[in-house]
This record gives sequence, C-alpha cells and structure tokens, in this order.
Amino acid sequence: MSEKVSVVVPVYKVEKYLHRCVDSVLNQTYTNLEIILVNDGSPDHCGEMIDSYAAKDSRIITVHKENGGLSDARNAGMEYVTGNYTMFVDSDDWLDVSMIEKLMNAITKYQADVVQSAIYYAYEDHLLYDNRYYSSNDSPVILNNRNLMYELVKNEKVKNFAWGKLYKTEQIKNLPFKKGVLFEDVFWAHKVMQRVETYVILHQPYYYYLQRKDSIVASYTPRNLDILEGLKERHKFLEQYYNELTNESLKVILKTSLVHYNLLFLNWRKDKSGLYKRDVYLFIRSNYNRISRAVKDDRQLDLQLKLFMITPYLNIAFLLAKKGLRTLRILPRPINLQKININTGA
Repeated sequence: MSEKVSVVVPVYKVEKYLHRCVDSVLNQTYTNLEIILVNDGSPDHCGEMIDSYAAKDSRIITVHKENGGLSDARNAGMEYVTGNYTMFVDSDDWLDVSMIEKLMNAITKYQADVVQSAIYYAYEDHLLYDNRYYSSNDSPVILNNRNLMYELVKNEKVKNFAWGKLYKTEQIKNLPFKKGVLFEDVFWAHKVMQRVETYVILHQPYYYYLQRKDSIVASYTPRNLDILEGLKERHKFLEQYYNELTNESLKVILKTSLVHYNLLFLNWRKDKSGLYKRDVYLFIRSNYNRISRAVKDDRQLDLQLKLFMITPYLNIAFLLAKKGLRTLRILPRPINLQKININTGA
C-alpha cells in the first residue's frame, strides 16, 4: 500500500482558477491522497464549489473558516493532515498530472526529508522555465543541511516558497506559518530547513505558478515591506545557527531594501509622508559598516550601496541609465528564462 500524501490548498477569491487547481490534484497518477481544501472566508462561491467536490470524492476534506489570510488557512489545513507526506498548493496554481508520483519516487529513492520540483512561471499565452542553473534533463541535486541553508539564503536554486515541494509531515507538523504577514514563507522556510538532513532538487517542472496581470508597481503597497521584516528575522536566526551565512544574508537584505525603496519612490502616493522610505534608508545607514563589509566582493552591489548613501536617487539614476544602455545594446541584456508558447508547445 502506498503512503498517504496530504495536499493542503487554501482557497480565497479564486472562482476563476479553482477548478483547474483542484482537478489537477484529483487527476494525479499518485492516488493515495488526502486533499484538504480550506475556505478562508471567501466571499464568492468558492465555499460551495469545494463542498461540491467533497460530495463527489471521498479523498477531499473541506474546512470553512473566517478570513484570516494565507498563513492562517495553511495552519488550519495542517490540523487535518494525517498523511506521512505533505504538499502545499496555492489555489490559483496547478500541478502536472504526475507531480506527486515523481516527488514521491524521489523522496523514497534518496530517503529525503524534502523534495523540490522545478516550476513553470505560467502566463496567459506562455510559460517560462528557469534554465539558468540547470536544464530539465539534468540529474537530481542532493543537498545536505549546510549547503541547503546557503542555497535557501541565496534564493536562486532553492526557493523560499512553501509550495512546489513535498515534505515529510514530521518535518513541518509543529511549525505554523506566521499569521498576519505577507511573504509568510520567508518567515517559515529556514525553520523547516534547519531540520532537514537530505534535500533533493528535481529539475523537471511539475508545478505551474500563475503570474497575474497586475504589475508589481501597480499593485504595490507598504505591506509588501513584510518581506524585509522576514529577512531580518531570518538574519537573527542565521547569526545564531549559521553564522558563516550572515554576509550572504546581508547582501539579500540590501538588494531587497533597494528594490523596495525604488518601489516606494514609484508609488509615492502610498507613502506621501516618506515614512516607509525613511525606515528603509535608516536601516541601511545604521548597518552600513556591516553591510559594506558583506558586499565588498560584489562590485555592482558595492557601487549601489555607495551611490545610495550619497543619495538614494543617485542609485535610481544609475539603474535607469543601466537599463537605457541595455535597451541600446551597449550593455548586454540579462539572460532570459526559457520561453515555451502554450499554444504551439515550441
């Protein structure tokens, strides 16, 4: 008898996408599933839709609760988990039909604690596959704990996302997500990875991560700054348990701070007093010596830091000039991800 896999799906205002998501889980080639659909107080018809699914398939458990956000919904779903393995799926995303089978095969073969799939960034008419580090036919990569934490901090090969991975349930059962924040995975992932001895990366993309039409500039709010709080909280954790990674952590915090300062600048109406920009600036200034030492081996980041400290707008001007030179092909353009047209499969 195959071991049970629990799939936790928080559901909120996703009428348009819910059928595609749930059907992709129900139709998995791996069938010993427990599918926990959590209606997080959705004001549309999502609650009725998941109850309809439950009436047709005994593997589905439905949970209805007041709206508490994604973290609260995941935590509520975890209370019903009985499988040896657990997977999170966001309700506007979907899975390849063989995803769970492939990840279960890997977690068994390598006696792993967590297995990560590659992902597709899914747009309306095309997919993007990140082939900067691996190609889809490369052999799996196996990481031990120290290498894993380094890759998590880098957030390039190992992503902070909770979804797109299969976990041994015992690794995450008593690690709830932090409630009331955006980017909740950043507050959570390092605590999980501290427990992991063997982590496997598969390069075949089995998870489809929907990309909404709203641009980050148009949809940006100061709540997006939660990611900085998560990175700072993680930094304190690294100082305690993985001190050799603190410089890498400071680089990530600086990069993220500069990005959010620029987004606040572009969305000045949402920060008319400049309070949020000031907080970002003061953090960098008050930690300048530590950050400067951390980025000294990264020429561009070191330059951006120096420009920012003269005046933040000098860094913005530098980035705009660099973008213009790339447009004119004077500077090389960044490497693009592999594009796959949905209609043609090309």
